[in-house]
Amino acid sequence: MKEITLKINEILSKLFLNSNLILVDFKVEFGICDGKLLLADEFTPDGCRLWDTETLAKMDKDRFRQGLGDVVESYHQVADRLGMNIKLD
Repeated sequence: MKEITLKINEILSKLFLNSNLILVDFKVEFGICDGKLLLADEFTPDGCRLWDTETLAKMDKDRFRQGLGDVVESYHQVADRLGMNIKLD
């Protein structure tokens, strides 16, 4: 699990850094099926902490927890930075 988690961290840290975001932390869950270790989790802004590289503004669910603004808006900003043109129409 440690080896896989470190690899996930390496990949995601680069992905977010290329979008001017710092991956502060994240969670993953594992399971075992037929004797094989499997990553058994989703990866969303609800399961990690993301900060803007320049302002260190929080772009995750801590915005809600700390009364810092609209979580949905920040999730859309993260999606836009990642090139995931998501619409709510």
